[in-house]
Amino acid sequence: MPDRIHLTVATVVEKQEKFLMVRETENGIGVINQPAGHVEPGEDVIAAALRETMEETGWEVKINGFISFSNAKSSTTGVTYYRLVFAAEPVQFNPDAIIDDDIDSWHWMSIDEINDPANIHRSKMVSTAIADYRANRIFPLEMFYNEL
Repeated sequence: MPDRIHLTVATVVEKQEKFLMVRETENGIGVINQPAGHVEPGEDVIAAALRETMEETGWEVKINGFISFSNAKSSTTGVTYYRLVFAAEPVQFNPDAIIDDDIDSWHWMSIDEINDPANIHRSKMVSTAIADYRANRIFPLEMFYNEL
């Protein structure tokens, strides 16, 4: 029986040719990632993506498509992460939002900034999600059914 599986969501949000990214510290190293986080028990995955984006950046977004489903197993912890990535557009910034303690900062970053070798990605899934988005590999949200 698997007990080390984590379902996560992420959003790729673009505004004026820049992407909403977060800086985090993982194992003492600064990394960049899309706004992302765990789906809570009983939570709809789209609602989780909206919540995580707000909690990590203060941005309210509108989910407008599904990009990808991927998985990766941590070599250090053995945890398997399943990641659903959604395309979203910015709606409104909430300057009073309280940002998660795990987030060092958030930024609008150009592709050149994201691909700068000085910006270490949390995982390969970060660049893959942006590449899929830029290639317009975006699927309709009607593929998700919610019976919660």
